[in-house]
Order: sequence, then structure tokens, then C-alpha cells
Amino acid sequence: MRRGSLLVALFTLAGAMIFPFVLVAMNAVKSPADYSTKGPFGLPSELYFKGLVDFWFRVDFGEKIWNSFLISATVAVLAVVLSVLNAYALGIGRIKGRLWVLVLFLVGNTLPQEALVFPLFYLAREVGLYDTHLAMIIIFTVVQAAFGTYLLSAVLGQFPRELIEAASMDGAGRFTVLMRVVVPISRPTLAVLLIFFFIWTWNEFFLPLIFLVSNDLQTVPVSLAVLQGEKFMDATTSSASALLGIVPAVVFFLLFQRTLTRGITVGAIK
Repeated sequence: MRRGSLLVALFTLAGAMIFPFVLVAMNAVKSPADYSTKGPFGLPSELYFKGLVDFWFRVDFGEKIWNSFLISATVAVLAVVLSVLNAYALGIGRIKGRLWVLVLFLVGNTLPQEALVFPLFYLAREVGLYDTHLAMIIIFTVVQAAFGTYLLSAVLGQFPRELIEAASMDGAGRFTVLMRVVVPISRPTLAVLLIFFFIWTWNEFFLPLIFLVSNDLQTVPVSLAVLQGEKFMDATTSSASALLGIVPAVVFFLLFQRTLTRGITVGAIK
């Protein structure tokens, strides 16, 4: 009886999560007249792709996807590298003041973006990085690496010391130990961080809205919000824009789902 209730709860939760996506996709391929007649919950009489096509060319959506991919992929890679280097020093190197450094990273994770935007804005403008992709890459790399360092420090703090000592006895230096021992064993965890960093950065809206004012530099979330704020769009075109904004992140997640599952499973076993 308890098992059946659990299954019902899981199916209900899955349905609640999938339903908004299905509703957006259904309205994205519905004509304005069909939407006016049947409302948002009615099935479309025929597939209507003009809203998707119009929105794609109206915002040059291919360019926006490339901007988001460039920033997200670069941030994901750099943040993982920086997290590994920091966590190696904190978790295995056991540097002095380790606890206070971790507290500093924890505080950095808890600060809201609204508290950071003004100093970052003036700093970026003073060094000539305002309205550039490089500004977003630097800011998000530091933000994501703060979380990655905090997480990996705990993981590497439990790393088998015997492996490190054996590698050191064979003449391996610290960098060799990191690249030949620590990174290969920690690869599943690093893959999970890489995926999460990519998706989190892809979905970022507030800071790109402030720092990327040029139309040809904007990311997918910003382009959706700016267009809806400047020009009138009917409900079907709005659904089309939402669908186009969701699909790339969903595709990326599905492509790396096996890597994500393997990383979480390995971490749980360890």
C-alpha cells in the first residue's frame, strides 16, 4: 500500500513538472485564431510553425544561441579547472587558514546578485569590459568556482591519502599527482559540476541583462525578455519564444544525462 502511494506521488510530481513544458509546446504550434477560439488548454487544429519562424528571425535567435553557448561552455570549463585547483590546495594540501577560506567561498555563494551588480558594473566599466562577453565569462567563472571549490574541498578532503603517498614515493610532483591521480579518480564528480555549471550559466538572466546591452551580444534569456518588453507579441509567439529558449538546455541535459547519472551514482557509492 505504501509502495503504491509512493508511485502515485512520483507520477504526480513528474506530471506536474512535465505539464508546463507540454503546454508551452502545444501553444507554440497553435495559430493565434486557434488560441483565441480554444484558449491555452485546447488542442491545435493544425500545426502552425509561423510563430516559431517569425520569432527566430526577429531576434536572430541563432546568434543568441551561439552567445549563450560560448559563455556557458567557457564558464563551465574554466570554473571546473579553477575549482579543482582551489579544492586541491584546500582539501588535500591543507593550507593554513583553510576553514576561513572555505567560509569566504560559502559567503560568496550566499550573496545575492543584486548586492554584487553595482560594484561589478563600475569595475567592468573602468577596465573596459562592460558590454563584452569576457566580462560575463570572468564574473560567472568566479561565481560558479566558489560553489565548486566549496563542494570539491569536502570531496577531496576524503581522498585516499595512500594513493597520494604512493605517487609521491614514485617521484611524482604535486601537479603530476593532481593530473595523474586526483583528476582521473574525481572525473565523475567533475563531469557533474561541468553539466550544472553549463545549465546554470545558460539560464542566468539578471547579470547578462545589466552587462550585455548590445543586441548582437545578448544571450537567450535576455533576448526573450527584451523583445517581449519592447514589442507586442501574441500568446502563441510568446510560447514559441519560451519553447526555443528551453529546448537547447533540455537537449544538452539529455545528451549528458548518462554522464550526470554515472557521476551521481559513483559519488553516492563512494
